[in-house]
Amino acid sequence: MFTTFQSPDAPPAVGPYSQAMEKGGFVFTSAQLPLDPVTGDLIEGNVEDQTHQVCKNLGAVLKACGLDYGNVLQAVCYLKDMADFADFNAVYGEYFTHKPTRVCVAVAGMAKGAKVEISLVAARD
Repeated sequence: MFTTFQSPDAPPAVGPYSQAMEKGGFVFTSAQLPLDPVTGDLIEGNVEDQTHQVCKNLGAVLKACGLDYGNVLQAVCYLKDMADFADFNAVYGEYFTHKPTRVCVAVAGMAKGAKVEISLVAARD
């Protein structure tokens, strides 16, 4: 059996998926885009602005699961342009101070023209 989670403080799923699912104490989040949770619109700005919004959205999803960033074991990060890596990394490091494992790759494009997208795997203590 598994449990699904939805946070009203994060953008709703834009397709047939859950914001997060848990099984066996492990929580898997769907990737979050830099969307305003109220309007569902992509926030304008540079990769730093968009990374902050993605992390806020992920924080809301983690909170709905009864977790926080300290529970994160792995992040999977997608950047539209690897030239943004240093700027992305600076913001990312503000949220993930315990340095979970990570994958970070450049992709040809993301939904709504986003510059960054992140999904997480977390575990209960």
